[in-house]
Amino acid sequence: MQPVPLRTTVIGSYPFPGWLEFACQHLDRFGPADREELIDDAVTVALSDQLEAGLDVVTDGEQTRLDFNLSFYGFIEGIELEAAPPRRFGPPAHDQRGKHAVTGELQAPRGLGAVDDFRRLQRLSERLWQNAAVRPVLKASVPGPYTLSGRLLPNARYPDRFALSEALLPIVRAELESLVAAGCTELTVDEPSMSCYAHRSDPAQFVDLFNRTVEPVVGKCRLSTHLCFGNYRGHAVGLRRYAPMFPAFLEMHVDELHLEMAGREFAELEILATLAPHRDVAVGIIDVKSYYVETVTDVAARIRACLQHAPPEKLAFAPDCGLSQTARWAARQKLKNLVAGTRMVRKELGA
Repeated sequence: MQPVPLRTTVIGSYPFPGWLEFACQHLDRFGPADREELIDDAVTVALSDQLEAGLDVVTDGEQTRLDFNLSFYGFIEGIELEAAPPRRFGPPAHDQRGKHAVTGELQAPRGLGAVDDFRRLQRLSERLWQNAAVRPVLKASVPGPYTLSGRLLPNARYPDRFALSEALLPIVRAELESLVAAGCTELTVDEPSMSCYAHRSDPAQFVDLFNRTVEPVVGKCRLSTHLCFGNYRGHAVGLRRYAPMFPAFLEMHVDELHLEMAGREFAELEILATLAPHRDVAVGIIDVKSYYVETVTDVAARIRACLQHAPPEKLAFAPDCGLSQTARWAARQKLKNLVAGTRMVRKELGA
């Protein structure tokens, strides 16, 4: 059961401040203490923006990560970073992202870095919200093994993507266990690649892989997964339909499913009636691929449309995806309006 009906949440990532983008291009000019200060300041900015918006659930904005998952590869042994992408010129798209060659056994003896990120989030949020009457929930997000395998090149030892995913599974599972041990009560396992390829793969195989990944933390935290269709530079990469995933994905061992709806003009919204009896659903009602800033009345109308298919205690509301590909000025206003529109409907419901 959710702590409040129609709670407001986010997927994970948040835009880098402009000065952080610049600093990342000149990290060789910073000392270790400078870099730590830089990270603390960036996370503080992301938290402050989320606090100002009034979100019920917040993250560190993934300010230490390049994209939502690229930094994890730096923790994994047995790979050679960044083979050349197949295409360098022309319109930006997913095939302009480099892949990593696998050179040995995949392992991560130091973990994936998410635990240190979460401890930083705990420390900085305590400083920001020590006098707050109501504190937001702190959430961590980690890419699942299938999504994480997407940037690795198969070889003789790992001949296909599922073999790579199986090798990554214990690494991700250990990271989830460590996050819960560190006090994380809300975890999102990002698996957008499963959404993108469900129409041409066996969805039951995806479910089995996912459930074995999260098995040690089921029941020990609020667990969710993010199902979307890609957002590199505002571009999707998969067939943008949820129908191929269900009912199979209802077997995923999660408390909450995050669905991308706004950027798809709320196609398949009726699927909420199928999902809500079994899982809570965080509906993406903010389009992160558009610079149209949804108004408060837009948000309220979209929530009312969702309520035609599911009861308020089963629903949460969020942007479609992480906000890292959206300019900060737009992200800030979109989150403010998300919260204001949600509060409008809560008031109508007497919540």
